Amino acid sequence: MIIGKAITFGANIDTDQIIGAHHLTRPNIEAMAPYAFEHYPPFKRDFTRGDIIVGADNFGCGSSREQAPAVLKERGVAAIVAQSFARIFFRNAINLGIPLIECPEAGEIKPLEQLEIDHDGLRSLTTGRKFMIVPLPPFIRAYIDSGGVVAHLRSR
Repeated sequence: MIIGKAITFGANIDTDQIIGAHHLTRPNIEAMAPYAFEHYPPFKRDFTRGDIIVGADNFGCGSSREQAPAVLKERGVAAIVAQSFARIFFRNAINLGIPLIECPEAGEIKPLEQLEIDHDGLRSLTTGRKFMIVPLPPFIRAYIDSGGVVAHLRSR
């Protein structure tokens, strides 16, 4: 189970907004992570380790760089909820073990709302509302539960 506050975004959040291309020359993910969403004041002001990013349609569009989900993992993002994800971002994030939750009603989640996520659903602890989610296939849940594809394969 994951519990955290919602840090909300709109539609079409692209990988350049997550981590600007000019930061890709830094030596490693740890050095890049402080610059995640550097031009989005609510993230800089409100985000704390263990929070949940909430987006609208097409979260993670743009370039296929794996650094985008990697910096979010390094910053301590507990999960990402969105109406839809760009496919390459989805695969990169799952490969790293980041829980991604497709929720058609994600746009109705308010900033800083306390959320609870488990395999069965998404619920606002602030309002008590339950949100419909698209269930993940068991093999993807296994990757997430293991901490990513590499960790899953090592555990076998």
